[in-house]
Amino acid sequence: MEKVRLSLWPHRRAIIATLLLVLATTAILLAMDRPPICTCGTVKLWHGVVQSSENSQHITDWYSPSHFIHGLIMYFFAWLLWDKWRLFGGKPARWALPIAVVVEAAWEIMENTPMVINRYREVTISWGYAGDSILNSISDIGWMAAGFLFAARVPWKLSLGLALFFELLTAWIIRDNLTLNVLMLFWPLEAVRQWQGMG
Repeated sequence: MEKVRLSLWPHRRAIIATLLLVLATTAILLAMDRPPICTCGTVKLWHGVVQSSENSQHITDWYSPSHFIHGLIMYFFAWLLWDKWRLFGGKPARWALPIAVVVEAAWEIMENTPMVINRYREVTISWGYAGDSILNSISDIGWMAAGFLFAARVPWKLSLGLALFFELLTAWIIRDNLTLNVLMLFWPLEAVRQWQGMG
């Protein structure tokens, strides 16, 4: 198991590539006219009110655990593809973190397009969603990377347990989580929407 973790741990060039990808994502979001920080003019370490204009605008919020789980999931797929199945001879393994950042950054960019913002408003609990600030998007990428690196250093049962804990915690507190977010974005159910609206 230790060999698996080390094979997916990023080397120095992979870390540099990761940082360059984050800078490129920042530049793309700036070109998309996303606000650098919350339009309220403040930067908060934590903002916990989901149904507010400041949601997804600060460093952390109730959706940060979902991004951490993204990292756990990406680590699992990296292990499956490049260590267990040895696709491409396992050579992409040391580049797994920057590859995961590309996927997460692509989502952050797509999530802030008018089409996806409107989709969130129409079918999810995020009725007033206006997209993320750049600070929040980059923080989300950071949480994903933290999840990936965490999974690389702990037994898989701990990663799975933590993912389940985060999913149950956020479902209980805000009636939303990664699972419900994906469900409502792609296969919206009115019963779930009504339950979420009762929170």
